[in-house]
Amino acid sequence: MSVYLDFEEPLKALEEQIEHTKEIGATTEVDMSDKINELEGKLSEKTKEIFSGLTPWQRVQLSRHPDRPYTLAYINAITDDTFQELHGDRSVKDDKAMIGGFGLIDGQSVMFIGQQKGINTKMRQYRNFGMPNPEGYRKALRLMKMAEKFNKPIVTFIDTPGAYPGLEAEERGQGEAIARNIYEMMRLKVPVICIIIGEGASGGALGIGVGDKVVMLENTWYSVISPESCSSILWRSWDYKERAADALKLTSEDMLKNGLVDDVIKEPINGAHRNHEKIFSTVKVAIKKYIEELDGKAEDQRINERIEKFNKMGVWK
Repeated sequence: MSVYLDFEEPLKALEEQIEHTKEIGATTEVDMSDKINELEGKLSEKTKEIFSGLTPWQRVQLSRHPDRPYTLAYINAITDDTFQELHGDRSVKDDKAMIGGFGLIDGQSVMFIGQQKGINTKMRQYRNFGMPNPEGYRKALRLMKMAEKFNKPIVTFIDTPGAYPGLEAEERGQGEAIARNIYEMMRLKVPVICIIIGEGASGGALGIGVGDKVVMLENTWYSVISPESCSSILWRSWDYKERAADALKLTSEDMLKNGLVDDVIKEPINGAHRNHEKIFSTVKVAIKKYIEELDGKAEDQRINERIEKFNKMGVWK
């Protein structure tokens, strides 16, 4: 059963009317096609009206929508189920919040890495709600180095509320693991494409977020802190999260305008959570385009441009 956010309620009402009208037509054998077409037209207009004027906080809500596809769904769809997951950091354990492995995109081998959230309560606990421990980032780095060894491009999918903040994570070097990834990703010799498909929060996102192409889906966010945490720090309450979301300039539009991401991938008009097949297809086309573009550059040129891009961030004249 589909979940509707508060601002999507008018769409729910229209969709229910359409289904009810179709049922009447089926049970009474009365031609209801004109009425159905009229309602579908209203639904299309209302969808455009709602999704063309979303606030930053509404985009944050969409990025967390439970019907929104997660990393594994993207990988399996893009690779036509050729994905071979690899496990473990060769030190502590296999972090289930971070997944990675090789898969084929139209015959080309690619290393995929990303944070995975669960699709139900049990799976969310198993995946630690998409919050990796240090061993998750160390596993990601191991797989990146493997891709570099075999000269395969890397694609990372970012979707995390942040790196796991628990005591045991700090004991095992959470900050060092993320910092090491940032340092090593800056110098990787193969093309690196980072795609924010949901939440891109803080160092948890940056730990797999340094690439030649850093792109966002339209209804995602990328920020040093979540709106709720920002609100609680500045106002000692979560009640100002909408104001914080606006001030943080965390939407894809703001991030592109400020030069912090390279591109924005458009979502279906009613959002990625309502049309999985469309967003999978769009992302696949974008990945192939980015890989082709980056393959045309020399190794040293890619690395130098990557370093220069990140060095310029936050510099104001």
